[in-house]
Amino acid sequence: MTTAPGGTAGTRPARPAGARRPSRTGALSIPFGARTWREGCHQLLGLPLATVSFTVLVTTLAVGAPLLITFVGLPVLAAGLWALRGLARLERERARLLLGLEVEEPEPLRPRGGRRSPLGWMGAVLRSPVTWRTSAWTLVHLPWSLVGFTVVTVLWGLGWTLLLFPLWFWTVPRFSGEPGVGINLDGRGGGWVWDGPLEVAMAAVLGYLVLYGAGWAVRALCTVDRALVSGLLGPSAQADRVRQLESDRSSVLDTSAADLRRIERDLHD
Repeated sequence: MTTAPGGTAGTRPARPAGARRPSRTGALSIPFGARTWREGCHQLLGLPLATVSFTVLVTTLAVGAPLLITFVGLPVLAAGLWALRGLARLERERARLLLGLEVEEPEPLRPRGGRRSPLGWMGAVLRSPVTWRTSAWTLVHLPWSLVGFTVVTVLWGLGWTLLLFPLWFWTVPRFSGEPGVGINLDGRGGGWVWDGPLEVAMAAVLGYLVLYGAGWAVRALCTVDRALVSGLLGPSAQADRVRQLESDRSSVLDTSAADLRRIERDLHD
């Protein structure tokens, strides 16, 4: 079992680049840091995976549950829930690569009658707490990943558009006939138009501020993601306790065997 302050059983806290409290200069580079990019990509990639997982779960329940009155429903449910466990393994790997979060594999299936028994395997899938924790993660992950995807898309899109405004603002009067970017309130040339050096500089500064806020928003979103993955996709506290007891038992047995060998050597000498 691996535990550490701030982590849950079976997980090791994330240690991505820049995980320590940033210095003053480091804080200014948050919008462009490697950690921000990795965690932002984690938010963007979360929605497709969540959509696939949710589709698998809903399809499995919609097809398998009504067929439980026949023998066909049980294998459909078991196969669909087993596929969810595979997607959960992919999510743990994604968290390791992009969030720096190491989550141990949960307890394996223990079919009654051995792995070659189809009924034992299906029963093990349906009885396993890991299966239902994975299902709970699937239900929570879709709405949460939609929030993360929307926040990152909007903030990054707006921030980079404004930050790079000095590089592309000249294309507006050249290709559209408008004097600049802005809002024409009366349709006769009035309104607020960004076409001067001051407005261009203000847009770039505003873009940086939006990206700075986006960097901290991404970190907050990923904090919740780490909690979901470690809490629902890792081993349970009970399984970790059993694993720890087995490890302690093995250590005691190894120590006892070493002591017996030492006593035998002493008696022989």
